[in-house]
Amino acid sequence: MVGLKLFNTQSGVTEVVPGLAKVEADVQDLVEAHMETMLGVTFLASEYVIDCVDGGRIDSLGLDENGAPVIVEYKRGTDAGVINQGLYYMAWLTNHKDAFRNLVRDRLGVAAASQILWSAPRLICVAGDFTRYDAHAVREHRRSIDLVRYRYYGSDHFGLETVASVTGQSAASRRVRRRGVGLPTARRQDGAVTELAEAVDEVLTGLGAGVTRVQRKQYAAYQRLRNFACVLAPQQTKLLVYLKADPKEVGLVPGFTRDVTGLGHHGTGDLELQLRNERDLERAQDLFRLSYAAA
Repeated sequence: MVGLKLFNTQSGVTEVVPGLAKVEADVQDLVEAHMETMLGVTFLASEYVIDCVDGGRIDSLGLDENGAPVIVEYKRGTDAGVINQGLYYMAWLTNHKDAFRNLVRDRLGVAAASQILWSAPRLICVAGDFTRYDAHAVREHRRSIDLVRYRYYGSDHFGLETVASVTGQSAASRRVRRRGVGLPTARRQDGAVTELAEAVDEVLTGLGAGVTRVQRKQYAAYQRLRNFACVLAPQQTKLLVYLKADPKEVGLVPGFTRDVTGLGHHGTGDLELQLRNERDLERAQDLFRLSYAAA
């Protein structure tokens, strides 16, 4: 979240008081114009009209970094109906996959449309505020839902803060997944590297309450609103982790960290970590926290 901006004036320092938008459309227009930066979501459509008996318009549709469909709903202030409205649209989306697939194909191409992650559709609600009942309600649903509070700071600063984030998976299923870390069975031959992968999973999921984990065939993504780490399936002697930390701000160590900006790889992030043992994991934790904070 963006902090308070301080302006220097002739009389001293003036604190900018955070405020709400004049109208809901202002928030929507701003987020849609910078959706990839703010949410890690590629923008697809605005005010998307759904074809069903009761009708409706989805505020924003997008595709996140891992290929999961995303619905974004906005409210200027506090509105208890935003979650139910979003869930209504989520139900429509999961029952009309062809319509969404065609939208992705038209906007992003056939390859993107063929790789949509239907197992993890997301609802992001952006509003002026939420009640404690809203935060409790989303934890009762079997959907991936993010409640995000916005604030304006003067005329040139805008902040987003995650109030609640759930994956739609039960705690028991998360424990089962952590034990296996979702690794392809063909790559689970080296016990030491597999145990290292499980330890990395524990560290990344333990960085904060808002961390969610999304499993793709080639990697596991750890995200807040955006990915902050991607872990590939273990190789024979090492584990590759990609972070959103800026490689230019990190002292690169040959054999441990590498700048992969512009280089193709699975997952997201420009800083590659090569982990071979617990010592590598220990010295990687500051970088994990750096990337987590940036997300």
